[in-house]
Amino acid sequence: MLNNEVTELLQIEYPIIQAPMAGGITTSRLVAEVSNSGGLGTIGAGYMTPVQIRKQIREIKQLTSKFFGINLFVPNEFNASHNEIKFANEILKPIREQLNLHHDETIEIPKANNVLETFKEQIKIVIEEKVPVCSFTFGIPSIEVIRELKIHNIILMGTAATVREAVEIEKSGMDIVVVQGSEAGGHRGNFINDDQESLVGLMSLIPQVVDHVSIPVISAGGIMDGRGFMASTCLGAKGVQMGTAFLTCIESGAHKVHKEGILHAHEDQIVLTRAFSGKKARGIKNRFIEEMQKAEASVPGFPVQNALTQTIRKASAAQNNQDYMSLWSGQSPRLAKIQTVKTLIQNVIFEAEKIKNSI
Repeated sequence: MLNNEVTELLQIEYPIIQAPMAGGITTSRLVAEVSNSGGLGTIGAGYMTPVQIRKQIREIKQLTSKFFGINLFVPNEFNASHNEIKFANEILKPIREQLNLHHDETIEIPKANNVLETFKEQIKIVIEEKVPVCSFTFGIPSIEVIRELKIHNIILMGTAATVREAVEIEKSGMDIVVVQGSEAGGHRGNFINDDQESLVGLMSLIPQVVDHVSIPVISAGGIMDGRGFMASTCLGAKGVQMGTAFLTCIESGAHKVHKEGILHAHEDQIVLTRAFSGKKARGIKNRFIEEMQKAEASVPGFPVQNALTQTIRKASAAQNNQDYMSLWSGQSPRLAKIQTVKTLIQNVIFEAEKIKNSI
C-alpha cells in the first residue's frame, strides 16, 4: 500500500503529494517540510515570475535534500474584448471603492504572448535548477517542452478531470496522472471538456481512469485523512494529492483569515465560482461570490478576470476582510485541522494502516 511505483519513482516514503496551491500558500517551509516528512512537497508556481521561482527553488534546496516538485499553468489561448473588460470593471467598481481602491486604470491586462513567454522562461528555470518533478495544470505542454524536460530526466505529472483528459496525458508521455474530482478546492484542472461535464466525483473518476491508462493514478479532491487515502487506494489510485489539508497546516503560507474560514466552514458553504478568475474554482461562499453571482457568467475568462480582481483580493486580505478574498477550499472543511505537516502525514498513514489491518 505504501511502497509502490509512485514512491519509487518520486523517491518518497509515503505516496502523499502536497497539492501545488498557487498564490503564496506553498512557502519554502511548507514544501520542504512535506518532503522531509516523507511526502512530496510541491511549489505552486502558476503566478510566479521566473526570478521568484529560481529564488524559491534555491531556498527549498537549503531546507531539504529530498525530492520536491513544481507546478506550472499551461498557457491557453485567450482574449477579452474591450466591452467585456469594461463590463467587468463597472461591476467591480463599487467593490473597489468599498476597499478604498480607486486606480483600476493601472491594472495590467495579460497578453497571450507574454503569458507564453513567461511559461517558456519558467520551464527554463525548472531545467536549470534541476527540479526533480514538474506537474502541469490547465492542459498539456507542447511535445517540444515535454521532450526537453524528459531529456533532463524530470518526472512529469499532468492533471485530469475526466478519463479522456487522463488518456491524453498518458499519450503525451507524462509519467503520472493526477485525477481531480469535483470535490477539489481551487481551480478546476479541466482542459478538454467544459466545466459542467468535468465535474465528476472522485470516487467515480478513479476506477474509470485506472481502467483506461497504464501510468500511475494519483487521486485529488476532498481527501483529508487516512479514510480518504484508503478509499482512493482501494479504487486503484497509487497515491493521493492533498491541498486543503495542508493549507491549514502551521507551515502553510495561507492568510490567517483563509485558514480560519476553512476551519469554521461547513460542507454546504463550499461552492464553485468563476467570479474571481474567469475559471471555475471551488471555495467558501462569501460576499464577493454572492454579489457577483448574476454577472459571473459574463466576466472575461482566465487570466483576464484574475488580473482585474487581483487588487481587490490583495486589499481584502490586507484588511483581514474575508468578504472579497478567494477562500479556496475542497468539500471537506469539517475535517481540516491546525497541525504541523509532520503530524498530518503521520496521522494519515496511521489511520490508513489501522483501516487496512481491520479489514
